[in-house]
Parts: sequence; structure tokens; C-alpha cells
Amino acid sequence: MVSLSLPQWKLNLLVLCFFSLHLLLPFAQATAVKYCDKKANYPVKVHGVAISPDPVVRGKKATFEVSATTGEVISSGKLVVDVSLFGIPIHSEDHDLSEEVPVPVAAGDFVLSHSQVLPAITPPGTYTLTMKLRNENNEELTCITFKFKIVFRSEVAAS
Repeated sequence: MVSLSLPQWKLNLLVLCFFSLHLLLPFAQATAVKYCDKKANYPVKVHGVAISPDPVVRGKKATFEVSATTGEVISSGKLVVDVSLFGIPIHSEDHDLSEEVPVPVAAGDFVLSHSQVLPAITPPGTYTLTMKLRNENNEELTCITFKFKIVFRSEVAAS
């Protein structure tokens, strides 16, 4: 049997720190999401956004997965995506909701997934993306904004 020279309380603290760090690591890369209107009571509540890859690599496919909840069935609608750099709008696009999530969307949890390849000429930097989900009557169901980073090439491949 091996004897440890650490007092028991130090060993306990070390174990506690290890497990705390292990629990917090998944949140270290979390994308900070904000509602466009903090006072609005949007019918669709967003839980978070996962970006893959993160950071986004220009010229490669990027996927934004939005985890959300709705209290009512969403039969159709559209997703409006606006992108800005340094507060200057640089890109806007509309998508039929059926391109992003199977419709109708049942009440409860769902994931909206938007993917696209960013042009190879896209400048690197930190961008702001705004996503608005609208129903068939053009009523805003939710509006979120978050930042994402674009790099020249994969930092994983570069190492």
C-alpha cells in the first residue's frame, strides 16, 4: 500500500477541485446568447447555441445549432439571419423554417440547425449573428444574438 504524504484535508480539497473543474469544462466554450429584446416574452425560449467548428473556419462548413422550447406547435415560418462585423451589417438571408427543422415543430424541446459554407474570402474576426424566428403570420417567435469567431484555417490542423 502506498502512503500519501498529503494531509487528508488537502487531498479532499484536491479531489474537490478536480471534480469541480471537470464539471465546469463543458461550459468554458459555451456561446453567450442574448435575446434581442430583454423585456420581450418570446413564445420560443432559447436554451443555447452550439457552433461547430468553433472557431468557424472560412471556406469550410459551419453549423449553428439552437436548442429551444416552444409551448405551441409551429406549423411553418421562416428564419432570418443577419450578420454584422464591428456593428456594420454585412450579410442577411431568409430561410424557410422547413430547411432548418422538421415541421411542424411539436410543442416542447427542439433543435434548429443552420449550416452553410462561408466564402474563402471572408475576413477573419469576431462577428455578431442575429437569428429571428417568425411564424407563418410573420410574428416574431424569438430573436437572439451571439458572437462567433472566424479564422483563416483550423487551429487544430495548424498544430
